[in-house]
Amino acid sequence: MMEKTLSIIKPDGVSRNLMGDVIGRLEKEGLKIGAIKMIRMNKAQAKGFYKVHEGKPFFESVTDFMSSGPCVVMILEGENVIFRYRELMGATNFKDAAEGTIRRDFATDIEKNVVHGSDSPENADIEINYFFNALEIP
Repeated sequence: MMEKTLSIIKPDGVSRNLMGDVIGRLEKEGLKIGAIKMIRMNKAQAKGFYKVHEGKPFFESVTDFMSSGPCVVMILEGENVIFRYRELMGATNFKDAAEGTIRRDFATDIEKNVVHGSDSPENADIEINYFFNALEIP
């Protein structure tokens, strides 16, 4: 089934010059980039994006981290793109991620794990619309 999902190259991936590596892996896997841009969230914007996690112990640290530098946000398109991208990303904890995944190869800790991806079609729609306006969405 054709789907769309949100992908974020997080501040650690941008600051470590991993954008080309990540995008190369997406393209190699046949995931089409429908839209792409670099942004810099402030703390309030990061809190808005992660509001589903408000009250959890990691909320402040993850929103501090996500507002610490630029991110690259992308809309990925393709057959079963949500599942395929999540497989390519690897487990949230890079120590549990499979060999050859983005997080296993590049992450340095559970928050600084280089990439984010939507976990369901419903969340993909919400997350895409958080970062992209109607003119930018393919």
